Amino acid sequence: MSEVLEIGKRAKVAAARLALTPASVKDAALGAIADALEGRADEILAANADDVERGRTDGLSDALIDRLRLSNERIGGIAQALRELIALKDPVGEVIRGWTLPNGVHIDQIRVPLGVVGIIYEARPNVTVDAAGLCLKSGNAVILRGSSSAISSNTALERVLGEAGTAAGLPPDAVQLIRSTERGSAKELMRMREYVDVLIPRGGADLIRTVVEESLVPVIETGVGNCHVYVDAAADTRKAMKILVNSKTQRPSVCNAAETLLVHRSMANTFLPDAIAELVSYGVRLRGDETAQKASASVTPATEEDWRAEYLDLIMAVKVVDSLDEAIEHINTYGSNHTDAIVTEDYSAARAFTMAVDSACVMVNASTRFADGGEFGFGAEIGISNQKLHARGPMALPEMTSYKYVVQGTGQVRA
Repeated sequence: MSEVLEIGKRAKVAAARLALTPASVKDAALGAIADALEGRADEILAANADDVERGRTDGLSDALIDRLRLSNERIGGIAQALRELIALKDPVGEVIRGWTLPNGVHIDQIRVPLGVVGIIYEARPNVTVDAAGLCLKSGNAVILRGSSSAISSNTALERVLGEAGTAAGLPPDAVQLIRSTERGSAKELMRMREYVDVLIPRGGADLIRTVVEESLVPVIETGVGNCHVYVDAAADTRKAMKILVNSKTQRPSVCNAAETLLVHRSMANTFLPDAIAELVSYGVRLRGDETAQKASASVTPATEEDWRAEYLDLIMAVKVVDSLDEAIEHINTYGSNHTDAIVTEDYSAARAFTMAVDSACVMVNASTRFADGGEFGFGAEIGISNQKLHARGPMALPEMTSYKYVVQGTGQVRA
């Protein structure tokens, strides 16, 4: 029997037990895991250093190294996200709605765990803990399949998660990592419909497309982030500059970082040159249309591919548009339905933008970087869903559940 199949069988058993585990036990386990992460930080950081060194040898970009690297501060943030989950209401058993039929039969729609959740993800060790924490709180067993570039970090993290969680009363095998980084192990996970209830890919466009196209297990598609900032004719330029710079440069390697700047033509001679100069001062390389190129010699010509690109790096596309409608059309044509922002003092423009832009998160006078489960007050997130079925936007505890109908009668039979 293969490693992946064995993991799936054990996860199914763990999921059945975890679904019945009281909230108090799950919360105590999350607290114990958070403490263990901080208490064993040296062990985790040593493993992570191996991954970072190997990544540099293999030629990973600075952006990918940044996603891979852990620090005491980042481990502390990961642990704090688990503690914030403890404070949130357990969704399992929540009555979503209830009603009584004329014949006296009562129906409740009740949240239940999904069961076994598989996560296929790239070089972000924080996902290992975020995914495990959300799955455990919502009563799901989780199978983790990370990338080869983070295997040492993920192995160390799984060891801490498993030991601390089991000691605190969670079922064994509630969190399992597939240690094989061969492509075949991911393919096998994608085909285990008997043992895996849902699969969530987290990573770049190629990974997500592969999982969506090849998986036999139902997939929740998460977030390629071609995010836009549109500076409207009625924008406050000081707000616009702060929002633009934060959206692009605060952490360019993540999916909610802005990749394209759209500027209304009326701002092309005033705001745009200053915006370009400010972005360049942060090391951003710019690719733009003819108007953007005329505004600064720092802007190189953009291609059709640039309008669709998720750079995950200090690169940004720039386009000048003639109207709000053109900005909306550009976003809906080239965007990835993730997160898009408008900067404007015109209420009508803001309302039109929020109604017409077909994205999971639409920002008005705020950075795209706020599209995040933690920032929304959800605790850690499993990812940001761009699709419209089951879950959309930051996927937190409620999105990690399904529901069942519980029907109670007093002997009624159907005529």
